[in-house]
Amino acid sequence: MKKLKIYLDTSVISHLDAPDRSDWQEDTRKLWKSIEAGEYVAYLSPVGIGEVMDCSEPKRSVLLEYLSAIQYTELQKTDEVLELAARYLDAGILRQKSYDDCQHIAYACVYNCDMIISWNFKHLVNVKTITGVKSVNALAGYREMPIYTPTILISGGADDDS
Repeated sequence: MKKLKIYLDTSVISHLDAPDRSDWQEDTRKLWKSIEAGEYVAYLSPVGIGEVMDCSEPKRSVLLEYLSAIQYTELQKTDEVLELAARYLDAGILRQKSYDDCQHIAYACVYNCDMIISWNFKHLVNVKTITGVKSVNALAGYREMPIYTPTILISGGADDDS
């Protein structure tokens, strides 16, 4: 079976060390173990890596240690990514101050990931963004891009008793 190509937005990486949200931290760490085990193919963008690098210590070191434990592909910035991110802004899906979030979506779409994984409910995991991205992508010739939380991804296993 083909492994899912998942784009990890920075909120997922950040919640590896988020004791104030222990439920999200727990689910994120479960997802991380699945990535470590090779169950998913992980992708990150220069935007996400830059946001991790902007974290203050000691959080930055903790997150970099987690990143060193998995295999991931760091995607390259291209004109195509920047143009698609601009289309999301032009469509009013997000505002200019959320341009990095537009780039996260664009990286996942341009590099044909299967989904974006995020805890960012304000800008990514919400109906307005998901339906807006669907519309822009259809007009621009890209496929739909599902945006899920780690909880949704890890709870869909065949071994669940529920």
